[in-house]
Amino acid sequence: FYNAALGAVGIGLIAEFGDKPERAAGYGKDQPTFWLGEGGVGGKTHVAFSAASRAEVQAFHAAALAGGGRDNGAPGVRALYHPNYFAAFVYDPDGHNIEAVCHAPE
Repeated sequence: FYNAALGAVGIGLIAEFGDKPERAAGYGKDQPTFWLGEGGVGGKTHVAFSAASRAEVQAFHAAALAGGGRDNGAPGVRALYHPNYFAAFVYDPDGHNIEAVCHAPE
């Protein structure tokens, strides 16, 4: 799921450590800036990733759905935040809310 969804915004798997039950994966562009780990995480999470363009936000949404995510908000402007807040939201396979957002004007 994360390889496909984050790959659409230029973020890739950079590092992996350990074995089950304490495995971790680091994603980023030049260095790991987002880490996922197994075990010990309680509750659901909302994570937002910055995208360089509205096209990247749209690609994230499509790739996340194709990778097993569920829609939680199609790509579009969220003027509640500001006039150029263009975002898409999906639930990952574990139910966490994952967002890609572009702040650039159209």
